Formats: sequence, structure tokens, C-alpha cells
Amino acid sequence: MGNTYIALAGALKVLDADFIVPPYNTKKTLNLGSKHSPEVICLPYKLVLGNYIEAIEKGAEGILMIDSPGTCRLGQYSQGSRTAIKDIGYDVEFINLDLYKGRVFEFYKGLKKATGKGNPIELIRAVNIALIKIDMLDVLNDSYSYYRARETRAGAAKKAHKQALKLLDNAITVSECKNALQRGMEILGKVPIDSFKDVLHIDLTGEIFVVIDQFSNMDIEDELGKMGVEVHRKIKLSNWTNTFIKPTLKKFEDSHEGQMKKLARDFIKRDIGGDALESIGDTISAGNNLSDGVIHLLPFTCMPEIISQNILHNVTKQKNIPVLSLILDEFTGRAGFITRLEAFIDLAARRKASRCRQYSQQKRVCR
Repeated sequence: MGNTYIALAGALKVLDADFIVPPYNTKKTLNLGSKHSPEVICLPYKLVLGNYIEAIEKGAEGILMIDSPGTCRLGQYSQGSRTAIKDIGYDVEFINLDLYKGRVFEFYKGLKKATGKGNPIELIRAVNIALIKIDMLDVLNDSYSYYRARETRAGAAKKAHKQALKLLDNAITVSECKNALQRGMEILGKVPIDSFKDVLHIDLTGEIFVVIDQFSNMDIEDELGKMGVEVHRKIKLSNWTNTFIKPTLKKFEDSHEGQMKKLARDFIKRDIGGDALESIGDTISAGNNLSDGVIHLLPFTCMPEIISQNILHNVTKQKNIPVLSLILDEFTGRAGFITRLEAFIDLAARRKASRCRQYSQQKRVCR
């Protein structure tokens, strides 16, 4: 799922484990997963399964997978992929992290079984490194988005971001992670930019896998960056880990998920699974904060996001915020995808210009 492997590999490095990082998702990954998946299952499942197969072909003997609570098909991924891989003829061990039973303890127990390491202090250190890196990945991505939208030399921000990711990937202690983040921010800070450039601010929300994974969303953040858009990714892995994994004194209501679910209550009364309530809440928040627009990403057949997509029409009217919902599957064509993006950004730019003229007449500051 995007660069998440950097955090999980970090935990395994701390434990001196023998592990395999599968290649980034590609068309081959999707073809492998689709071949052995039910036709109507969602895109993330097909990519996860294809990624497993690629890892097994590279020599993986075991697979870590979560069983997640909630009304989403993620809870069926583990059993479904295990059955599919067995039917193909592969003999690998599945290690389930059953989040129905608990979160921190299940991660602890899963790493212990996967690595053979029984020292609780080492295991806690490993989980801590993974959580720290997840936070830092999101910090680097936010900074990357800022510089990418304003760079004066095409591709400079992307090159700097890759260097920063490599530094973080190589870090295996807390101090090394802090140094890697500091150095990575310094590298990004050297990207030549036009700090006075008038950029659009677009919020990105939707189902977590397709929001985070570059292949799934056709590198949408990079494409928007080329159009002079600063992307604000609202669905982040760190939001989830900070709320549900880290021991914390912070109330759920103060977390991103808690705040967005509170906002969404005016439009829907119950949790319908996945990231649907957050998608609605993020869009309401964008309208309240005068964002220039929202892009909502969802996999084809994802029922929670299909429901939120229909509710977003009402949010658009009430909050006067333009929303573009993009449905993603293995048949999504890149040309049509980019055309829809360009049309939406053109609409958002014209809307911002009109709003700024109104603000100028009222002697108010336009974002």
C-alpha cells in the first residue's frame, strides 16, 4: 500500500528478521490478483492478492495479514486470500493479526510468530519503530505536496522525496529516524520553488487503500502537483494508528476519525463501514475551511464509499464545495482519468478566481 512497507520493514529490521519486500504494485500485480479473485471483489483485494503471489514467487514462506472488525470486506481478505493461494498450489504460512481480539497485543503476537523473537522489549521496540515511521511518512508526504505544487524545476520535488524516503527506510533506531526526517525535510527544503505562486488547495479523501497507493490512484497526487495543486491527503495511515494502535490518553473524539464522524452525523446517523464517514466528514470540513475542492476516490463495488458518494451530492449543495468522485478498478483508463482531473481543476480554478474577486470587493483575504 504505497510506501507503508518502509514502516513495516523497519519493525522487521529491528528484529533482524529475514523478510521480502514485494515490488510496488504494477499492472502485473493487478493481473495476477484479478486472475484468482471473484469478479466483483474490490480493487484493493485484487492488488493485495497479486502482491502476495509476487512475494511468494520471490521466496516468501509466510504472510502477515490483518483480520479487521467492522462492516467492510477487509475482514474477509485474510480468509479469501488464504483460500486463493492454497488453490493455486502454494504452501505458505498465514499469520493473522486478528484485530477483533485486540490491536497492540495482536501486532506483538504476530511479529513474535513471524520472526521467532520472544524478547518483549525487542518486540515493543519494533512496533514503536513502525509507528514512528508511519507518522514520519505522512509528514514527508505533506511537505512533498507543498514543494511539488510550487517547484520551478519539474521533477525536483519528486527526486528529493525519494531521497528522503530512502533515508527513512535505512533508519532502525528512534534517533536515526529523527535524523532521517530532519535530513529529509532539509533536502525537500532545497527544492527551488516559487513561494508566491497562486496554487489550488484540493483535499483528497476516500477509501484508504486507493488514497494511499500510487498505482491504484494512477499517481493522482503527482498529476495534480503538475497542475499546480497542493494536495491535502486527509485519509492517512497515521490517523488510524494514532487512534487505534498507540496507547494514548487522547479521547477518540479528538482524533481525525472522531472529528470527521462527528461532522458526518448531520448527513448519516450510523457507521456503514470502511472510511465512508470520514469521506463525508472530510468534505464537510473542506467546505467549512474554504478549500478549493475535494477529490473522492473509491474502488468499484465498495459499498460504504458508494453510499458516501451519493451523500456527497447533498454536502456539495449545502457547503458549496465542488467534489469529484473517481471510481477505480482494473478497467479504469488513464486518458479519461486525466481528462476528468483537468476538467475538475479548471472548474476549481475558475471558482476560486470568482470567490477571490468577491473577497476583494469585501476587502477580505482570499486563501
